[in-house]
Amino acid sequence: MPLRVLIAPDKFKGTLSAREAAAAIARGWRRSRPHDKLDLLPISDGGDGFGEVMSELLAAKVQRAKTVDAAHRPITATWWWEAKTRTAIVESANVIGLAMLPAGKFHPFTLDTFGLGAVFRAAHRRGAKQIIVGIGGSATNDGGFGLARALGWKFLGRAGKEIRRWTELNELAEVRPPVRGSQPRFVVAVDVQNRLLGMRGATRVYGPQKGLRPADFSRAECCLRRLATVIGIEIGHDFATERGAGAAGGLGFGLRAFVGARLQPGFALFAKRAKFLQRLRVTDLVITGEGAIDRSSAMGKGAGQLALECRALKIPCLGFAGRVIPARQARQLFTEVHALVEIATERQAKTRAGFWLERLAARVAGRWRVS
Repeated sequence: MPLRVLIAPDKFKGTLSAREAAAAIARGWRRSRPHDKLDLLPISDGGDGFGEVMSELLAAKVQRAKTVDAAHRPITATWWWEAKTRTAIVESANVIGLAMLPAGKFHPFTLDTFGLGAVFRAAHRRGAKQIIVGIGGSATNDGGFGLARALGWKFLGRAGKEIRRWTELNELAEVRPPVRGSQPRFVVAVDVQNRLLGMRGATRVYGPQKGLRPADFSRAECCLRRLATVIGIEIGHDFATERGAGAAGGLGFGLRAFVGARLQPGFALFAKRAKFLQRLRVTDLVITGEGAIDRSSAMGKGAGQLALECRALKIPCLGFAGRVIPARQARQLFTEVHALVEIATERQAKTRAGFWLERLAARVAGRWRVS
């Protein structure tokens, strides 16, 4: 019996974009079940690939801006422009992304979000009424300090000396906001719901992925805590305790505090634009995936959120990934989970991800039966 299959993967980080992953799954599935009707919908939760996915949904055009990456190396960054609604789309990973830096060369203490400022100014000059920002995949842990400096905020220490590095924020005594005219509205897609500080905060949960060591946690946490305290006094609101404030090394907090952004779960933002629920209601089976299905998949990541939507509607949902850890928890979220390392070595899966993802899809499709 032919099935209506929605193929909706996120990116396989470092190997396949969401679009490439969807195409590979579709090729494999068709090989074993050629009569099924396939609907391909690459997804994003606000991380790497967000700009490409959202720009396709909004029919936005590519733009470019000269700026610097997280290590202050000159780059030309891509962003997108939709003229009818005067909406700009910015993917932070295109500016301050971890994947843009040589592995192990830069420590997060030397990196910041300064480069985003030039892209936001370019969008403002273009006449943006709204800037949609996906902030996942960053290399930074500065709480948006660098971005704020790029936008004209001043940070002063106890002796009145200007602070120029986020690792000196433990000395922060005063912040001075810039004089600003009319500003665009910022909508921020966050791919996780962590708060800024604490055991489940930016530093301890995601810092190690960026190069922070346990010995660095205390200093990083102290600096971000002082930033949050002084900003809270200046603005009269504790942004650090909001869900998503810890996303992208605290950039969620920074965008809330420094530009008045509204934080929104990235997958929910995508799903609304893609009319996702309407598509689900005419679907028999959903296939999603990402580079790794792990504990973070249930913390706001796109594939995990999609699986929860399917569970609520009693639609089978298959999860494909490069690797699955821990498998038992993943099976509680998805109808089935399958990893590339079931049929290939980890090295093979990384170097020819599309080839092995296609083979995995064909293998699963060959034995899939409607319950």
